[in-house]
Parts: sequence; C-alpha cells; structure tokens
Amino acid sequence: MRALLIVGAGGHGKVVADAALETGKWKEIIFLDDAWPVKKENGHWHVYGKAGQFEHWLEKCDSAIVAIGDNHLRMVLQSKLIDSGFKMATIIHPSAQVSRFARLGAGCVVCANAVVNVDSAVGEAVIINTGATVDHDCRLGDAVHIAPGTNLGGGVAVGDYSLVAIGAAVRNYVTIGREVTIGAGATVLSNIEDGVTAVGTPARPINQ
Repeated sequence: MRALLIVGAGGHGKVVADAALETGKWKEIIFLDDAWPVKKENGHWHVYGKAGQFEHWLEKCDSAIVAIGDNHLRMVLQSKLIDSGFKMATIIHPSAQVSRFARLGAGCVVCANAVVNVDSAVGEAVIINTGATVDHDCRLGDAVHIAPGTNLGGGVAVGDYSLVAIGAAVRNYVTIGREVTIGAGATVLSNIEDGVTAVGTPARPINQ
C-alpha cells in the first residue's frame, strides 16, 4: 500500500488522515501545508512541505485529497492535483453508512457516523462531516460542505460551493442555491437563492 497525500494540515486534515487510515487502504500519510516550515507536525503526522509542492510526491503517493475547509480553494487545489497526474481519493470512514446506490464524486470525504442514503448523488470535493445525514435522493454539487450534525431531508438539492453549517436542518425537497451559507442551527423550510447567507428558524436571508 502506498502513501496518501493530504493537502491541508489543519484540524480537518487530521480527521481526513484518521479516516483514511481506518479504511486500511493507506499506511502512510504525507501532509503538505503552506504553513510549513513553521508548522512541521499535524497531530500524529509530519508536514513535509508547502501545498504547492505536491508534484514532488507523485511517485510516492498513489492518490491525494484536499483537506481544506474553504470550498473554492479546495476545488482549485483538487483541479491542480488532477492536472499534475494524481488520482483523487474518496474517503469513507468505516463507521459511516453510504448506500450502495448513492454516488460520490472524486475527492469526497464522508466522516465518522455520517449517512448518505439511497439514490443520493454527491459531487466532487464534497465534505459530509461527522454525524451529518444526507437522506434519499439528495443532490449535492461540487465543493459543498455539509457540516457536523447537519440533517438534509430527502430530495434536498445543494448547489456548488455552499456550506450548510453545524447542526442545521433542511426540510425535504428544499433547494439551496450556489455559494450559499446556511448558519449554524438554522432550520431551512423553503428554497434559498444563490449567494445568500440564511440564518435562524425558519432560515431567512440576512444579506439581501
């Protein structure tokens, strides 16, 4: 088994590394982060260089993943890794439950105790974080982040680069647009337009 390259040596990077090792597919983690050389360790793992130095690791690492919370930056870096010849990993923590009939794009992470139910389709570079649930027939675009403890009802659609923050709940068949931020603990009962930040119960836009 070869090493996994992880770009981004923060807290989320630790979670991704831990999940990757738990799968048994990789035995070694190579972290890169722009904080190097000031930051040389990320918990239990070494940081070996800056984020832009990934080409040096192509022979050693059979696959890579971007562990950065910024949705746009995560997608940009994933595209650069692919252009450099890396295969993007998709990491599912062993305690997560992902239906055999769900589809996950390249570079996705499904964290511990998360659920992705039948006939859901998840785009590239998506984070489905700890304990989040994505019910049947959901559609998540690219570089979406479904934060810890968030619950999406059946048939929910979430557009590219959107964040549904920690502990939010989204009613069945609601559509959330592109580049939307749903605030922590919000309850989304109706559709949310592109580019909006919405908070509260029920969730209402605050930047219009």
